Amino acid sequence: MLLAELIGLLIYLFSFLILARVLMSWVQIDPYHPLARFIFNATEPFLKPVRDVIPPAAGLDFSPIIVLVLAQVLGTLVLNAAA
Repeated sequence: MLLAELIGLLIYLFSFLILARVLMSWVQIDPYHPLARFIFNATEPFLKPVRDVIPPAAGLDFSPIIVLVLAQVLGTLVLNAAA
């Protein structure tokens, strides 16, 4: 049970980082700020492979949505398997 709760918490925090990354792309923020660098470095390894398969179309990057959905599905599968 503890492992399932930990996985759920990690997916929640990862989702928060992805959403923060999306919000950062909408506003002008210093890319060298330590928090901005942390968010970029924590999310880019997951977003780049998706972006390589499905490149941005008409200026819209769908990789955060796809990664969020995959993280939620993976979390649900792991939590159901642990139960």
